[in-house]
Amino acid sequence: MTDPAFGAGDAPATSGLRRINAAERRTILLYSGVIIVALSFINPSVGLFTIPLSFVLKNKLHLSANDLALFVLWASIPGYLSFAFGVARDFWNPFGRGDRGYFILFGAISALLLACLAFVNVSEPMLMACAMVMAISFLFMWGAWNGLASTIGQQHEMSGQMSAIWNFAGTSSIVVALVAGGVLSELLEVESANIAVRILFLIAAVLMALISGLGLWKPRAVFVGLSGHREQRRDFIADLNRLVRHWPIYPALIAWLLWNFSPGTTTVLQYYMSNELHASDAQWGDYNAISTAFSVPMFALFGYLSQKYSLEKLLWLGTILGIPQIIPLLFVHSATGALLAAIPMGLLGGIATAAYMDLLIRACPKGLEGTMMMMSWSMYALAVNVGNYWGTDLYQYHGGFVACVVATTLVYALILPVILLVPKRLISSADAEIAAV
Repeated sequence: MTDPAFGAGDAPATSGLRRINAAERRTILLYSGVIIVALSFINPSVGLFTIPLSFVLKNKLHLSANDLALFVLWASIPGYLSFAFGVARDFWNPFGRGDRGYFILFGAISALLLACLAFVNVSEPMLMACAMVMAISFLFMWGAWNGLASTIGQQHEMSGQMSAIWNFAGTSSIVVALVAGGVLSELLEVESANIAVRILFLIAAVLMALISGLGLWKPRAVFVGLSGHREQRRDFIADLNRLVRHWPIYPALIAWLLWNFSPGTTTVLQYYMSNELHASDAQWGDYNAISTAFSVPMFALFGYLSQKYSLEKLLWLGTILGIPQIIPLLFVHSATGALLAAIPMGLLGGIATAAYMDLLIRACPKGLEGTMMMMSWSMYALAVNVGNYWGTDLYQYHGGFVACVVATTLVYALILPVILLVPKRLISSADAEIAAV
């Protein structure tokens, strides 16, 4: 019997599908890991080039903290519209190759654009235009991955394991990218803005070309038996109405928004560490790498726990651990102290991040996985960048760094009542039990 909270036809898409064996499950997780590592490494928000470009803007174009936050806010406009890329994924099938077609097409387009832009003189408007164009290209590929991952997670009863591998593999690549980005930033510090950006763009072009090549890889275990809805004629308005009426998406998206609205951990902390704690570019990169790295074992733990305990229990556990995540920064008085504080911060936030992503995957209406998951990234972009901009205002005019820490902690606490709004049937089971609910 379908839970009324899901609406007709919107129950989890696992019933009646073939069971996959252990070897197929490992192949799915391996393929997912490779794709997410590649995409995370070149993610314009958190990848290899984030730190070097932020210091080009800060040190070579001399933007203030507020100006840099405003630049990021405007450059992230495509991210606010991420849901549109999810809609494209659910309704457009490039080359007839499904999600792989997006990797092939937009990986190649990105590589070509970056190779050309590497030889354009650097200015703030040029970097803004480049950031927007590259974000659009990336989001088409990101939408394909999100739709594919959520479809697999639902249809093979492994949403928790998909969330775990997504966060484990993606975060591991981000750790490497942050460390490399900090080192690369220092190496490029002696170069002119034009040379520094040229080197960055050419490296990015090579990585994008590799992603285009990955689109040719088609493991049978991953793609056999997936729903054929993308080959069928679709009623866009009817699907949109179905999405709007699908109650589980709302608490899932709200929890995700609150978790990523963090006024004290991005530009504010970068300037606080640089100006007050006298940290170097590399130490800022190290801080981000350490906090990210120490969330990785928690993602692995979540992958194990998701097969033993219901998502409901893991949501409560992760949120309670995550609320005080940023508080260790209140006891920081040196760059070394910030690096040490990054350890408990990473550990405290890992379970929550994986649990909220698991919830997002389970909340997807069938056939609209790309749209739903990319809606979550629209919320992510808005939360991160609006929170970041508000944080710089708090930092400069309304209480400094302490006010940012307090504000972030209070926002995290608001997630607790949101969990009560999630339909019980959606979160009352562990992985591999969803179909029996």
